[in-house]
Amino acid sequence: MKRFALIFALILATPASAIVPGEMFDDPIEEARAREIGRQLRCVVCQNQSIFDSNAGLAHDLRVVVRERMVAGDSDEEILAYVQHRFGDYVLLNPPVDTHTYVLWSAPIAFLFLGGLGAALYLRAQASRPEDEEALS
Repeated sequence: MKRFALIFALILATPASAIVPGEMFDDPIEEARAREIGRQLRCVVCQNQSIFDSNAGLAHDLRVVVRERMVAGDSDEEILAYVQHRFGDYVLLNPPVDTHTYVLWSAPIAFLFLGGLGAALYLRAQASRPEDEEALS
């Protein structure tokens, strides 16, 4: 019985597609192109999911915009630029490095540096403590 419950739970745990079948292109090549463009765009509601992985209403709207721009004959770059212009750099899963995103790209390095500096200062303070003070505590 436990084995059946485990198999049933694994079947239910498979990821569901956020795409409604009615919004898909009939041509598999166009559909693959739309998905590739969509994988570069972030759902601004879910924050770290692409618009093709999200069930949010805004992600659905963005998928529709991508498909409309494709039908209008825009290139991949034009579609990404159009969406970026409307929603800002945040909508891109891989934002460009420019003056607006320096903080975003440099923050992890700064935090590592500050953490290392803090650890070095702590270890230096521990090494300079007298032996008698360690015995008392």
